[in-house]
Amino acid sequence: MRRAIALARPQVGRTGENPAVGCVILKDGRVLGEAATGDGGRPHAEELALAQAGEAARGATAFVTLEPCAERSSGAASCSERLAAAGMSRVVVACADPSVFAAGGGAARLRAAGIVFDQGLLEAEAAPLYASYVAAKSLEIRR
Repeated sequence: MRRAIALARPQVGRTGENPAVGCVILKDGRVLGEAATGDGGRPHAEELALAQAGEAARGATAFVTLEPCAERSSGAASCSERLAAAGMSRVVVACADPSVFAAGGGAARLRAAGIVFDQGLLEAEAAPLYASYVAAKSLEIRR
C-alpha cells in the first residue's frame, strides 16, 4: 500500500475533479502492474495497472489507495467492474470514497463477485491525499 500511496502523491492537483489514486497489483510477491490516475483524471489507476498486468492479474491482489469506482461518469466500465472481470482474488483499499460514483458501491460489487475486500490499510497515511476531495464531496452530498 505504501507503494500505491507513493504513486498517487505526485498526481495530487493534476487529476482535475477526480482524486489521485495509486494502484499496485501483486501476485506471489511480484508486482504485475502499478499506476496512478492520469493527468486530468483519466485513465484511472486501476485501469492502467490492470493493462500492465494483463491475464496474470487473475488470482492477484490489488492495493488501491481509494475505493474503486462503481460507475464512471463517462459510461465506461468502472474500476470495480474491471477488477472483477480480471479475476482478482483480493482488493485492499486504504480509504473509502464518498463520491456518488463509489460510496460503497465499488466495494459491494467486488464482494458480490466473490472477491475478498479489505478497507483501512494505511488509511491514516493515505487520507491526506484526499482531504480536499472528501471535503468537496461532503459539500455535494449536503446540497
